[in-house]
Amino acid sequence: MDHGLRIAGIARPAEVAFTFEGEPLRAPEGESLAAALMAAGRRKLGDGPGASRAAFCMMGVCQQCLLRVDGRLAQACLVPVRAGLVVTRA
Repeated sequence: MDHGLRIAGIARPAEVAFTFEGEPLRAPEGESLAAALMAAGRRKLGDGPGASRAAFCMMGVCQQCLLRVDGRLAQACLVPVRAGLVVTRA
């Protein structure tokens, strides 16, 4: 997914595929998982009725972005995107 950011002299990393709740998504390799999900329009990270939890601090302090990444609980803002990640709501 092209986020539109262009900085002269800086090469963009290759995009890789991962899944969120079974849906295939793409993002630049190394981008934070939280940023990749936000850019893809996936802002609701909570699960269940009335759950509206979303990324908040984006620096690993608040744990609002807690997800299950490859079967383990992790803060999405601290996980770099890599090919084949399997991500679900916690």
